[in-house]
Amino acid sequence: MTLVSRRSAFAFALLAGFLPCAAALAADKPKEAPKEIRLDWATYNPVSLVLKDKQLLEKEFAKDGIPIVWVQTLGSNKALEFLNAGAIDFGSTAGAAALVGKINGNPIKSIYVYSRPEWTALVTRKDTPIAKIADLKGKRVAVTRGTDPHIFLVRALQSVGLTEKDITPVLLQHPDGKTALIRGDVDAWAGLDPMMAQAEVEDGAKLFYRNKEANTWGILNAREEFLKDHPDIVRRVLAVYEEARKFSLANYDEEKRIFIAATKLPDAVVDRQLKERTELTHNTTRSARRSAIRSCRPALRCSRRG
Repeated sequence: MTLVSRRSAFAFALLAGFLPCAAALAADKPKEAPKEIRLDWATYNPVSLVLKDKQLLEKEFAKDGIPIVWVQTLGSNKALEFLNAGAIDFGSTAGAAALVGKINGNPIKSIYVYSRPEWTALVTRKDTPIAKIADLKGKRVAVTRGTDPHIFLVRALQSVGLTEKDITPVLLQHPDGKTALIRGDVDAWAGLDPMMAQAEVEDGAKLFYRNKEANTWGILNAREEFLKDHPDIVRRVLAVYEEARKFSLANYDEEKRIFIAATKLPDAVVDRQLKERTELTHNTTRSARRSAIRSCRPALRCSRRG
């Protein structure tokens, strides 16, 4: 299928739909073009992999002489860290993580939805007696702070009258959390795909607690300074992102090929993440995502204190 052509009118409508400040940005006089545009790519954001593989942004900005720089992020916490430091201009996070970052003073705006995933669950090995949330009391649980799996864990504990003080959190980045679980260093893990799918398919790990509605959506964020200085660049980036999302939605086999090339994961693992637990039919930050984030505010407060 030919990639959907971009139109400047669509780009403006897209941005206007996502940014409360779109009108004000449109009125600002853009500054000198940036020397480069820096974005993250992440295995929890499959659209970013398609965007990178197809070199869509490189083609879009070739006529402007603006190079594209790609930086891998391993979790929302890293994307937010890079955004806050000015190391990237656009970063992929979960909705709840973006809200935490904003509350904590990270100067970002959420501008686009790239997926509605079920990318996190509570995971244990097949040889443990853990079968429900309450069984985590007194247990060692691997988790990455400042991410959707962290918020998911806190909410799950709250639902049975527990807090993080009732467990022993072991703070690890997502890939290390999966390794620690399989190795037996921890009893459970607040997982993230594709590592979670890999543990499930290859190691027989059990997803003992799932709740799709408690997963917040995949969000693209931009630095506020970049938004203010380069509104037209942002519109164009969003239009190309939308092109990649639509292509991914219409071309699963190609999306899968690209994902496997980037991750070196087998078919069964990739199908588990992309086909079963990743929905790409949304692109706007509307009521469902806002409702999901509002519903986890108590957990957000707890996670900030943690």
